[in-house]
Amino acid sequence: MPLLPPIVNLQAFEAVARRRSFALAASELHLTASAVSHQVARLESQLGVRLFERSAHGVRLSMAGDQYLSRVGGALSAISVATDDLRQGVSNSLYVHSAPSIGSLWLIPRLKAFALACPDIALNLSAAHTQSDFALGQADIDIRYGIPQWPDLIVEPLFEEYILPLASPSFIREHRLKRPEQLFQVPLIQSNVSIVQWSDWFGGLTKLRAPDRFAVRFDRAQMSLDAATQGLGVALESATTANMHLAEGKLRPVFPPDMAIKIKAHFAVYPPRHAKRPPVEAFLSWLHGEAVRSSGAAPLKRA
Repeated sequence: MPLLPPIVNLQAFEAVARRRSFALAASELHLTASAVSHQVARLESQLGVRLFERSAHGVRLSMAGDQYLSRVGGALSAISVATDDLRQGVSNSLYVHSAPSIGSLWLIPRLKAFALACPDIALNLSAAHTQSDFALGQADIDIRYGIPQWPDLIVEPLFEEYILPLASPSFIREHRLKRPEQLFQVPLIQSNVSIVQWSDWFGGLTKLRAPDRFAVRFDRAQMSLDAATQGLGVALESATTANMHLAEGKLRPVFPPDMAIKIKAHFAVYPPRHAKRPPVEAFLSWLHGEAVRSSGAAPLKRA
């Protein structure tokens, strides 16, 4: 096994990278700025690369430092949480990582039911667009969004989703939206990370070509949906992800359900070695039960 850097040097690197300051990192670690600077310098010397670019204006990560932080940061977090669990006598922990929008819009509203069903499991939830690294022990289960190309992992689809144009009822009434070609006369909201893009919807369900420009663009579904509720335009999003917006009447499908694209894009992913862990089994059983209950539950009635 390669010789690992001292953990104090890794902690100093992570703190400086997160705080973008040697002084702030030193305060957090209860050290002097000089001590933190020396720890980072020793780490750079051992790795043979510069982790930070220093200037009179401050400090920022180098390209190598940014790549290293994306791997080391999660590992340090996992060590920290595992240590806290051990100190507090927590032996039944579960670490779940999730894509941001499905985590906040679909998973979190249901977690009270999981807590009631499995009160002995201490759940730790994190969310990011980047996928968890199981080799670093960052998660037990990852709820991923995308095309399932993850070799050597167990991949379980959660539900089928309807992707369709959504807008606020007042926006639909104001623009009298009834036909796809009318979408060229109103602002369209682009969700950059979505598997299904406007070009897919126009090309698959109409004979029209999608526009090249959009009113606003977002990097997550939740922001796209919130923008649509504010009347900024029409969003192309999942009725499952938008379930609360639909149920509360903040959004409505612009067209009938037959103008939706059906996909399976959210998956529970985990290594085979995790499969028999009781907390993993309990969470997966609950998760699939919730997925079944939510399938087709999103109201697709037009305004």
